[in-house]
Amino acid sequence: MNDCIFCKIINKEIPCDKIYENDSFFAFLDIEPVSSGHILVIPKKHFVWMQEADDETVSEIFKLVKKLMLSIKNGLSCDYVQVSVGGTDVPHFHIHLIPRYFSDGLPKFATKKYEKGEVDEVIKKIISAIA
Repeated sequence: MNDCIFCKIINKEIPCDKIYENDSFFAFLDIEPVSSGHILVIPKKHFVWMQEADDETVSEIFKLVKKLMLSIKNGLSCDYVQVSVGGTDVPHFHIHLIPRYFSDGLPKFATKKYEKGEVDEVIKKIISAIA
């Protein structure tokens, strides 16, 4: 896509701090990291959402994510690596790898409680949509 910032990074129109590249994927440091070493992993082929990507791309990117998670954990001696599939901030399927420490004080995921009867309705909607 012509206006996609990640596609421009892949095409070297915009500089980045590259961590990894192969024929299909690109990984680089996030310019607004949650913590030092926060990496974005993207497919070189443009997909807005993960569910739009073919199964091979999804499978292969997660194999790379695992490899990079181990590199982050071993290289930075963090306690764990938080994984998040990118959403609306950039319309190009991407995965965040965020080094985390048990003592980092960063917020965890926000949670909520289900209202009475809501669980059954949510389950019903999800199950009915399984392809």
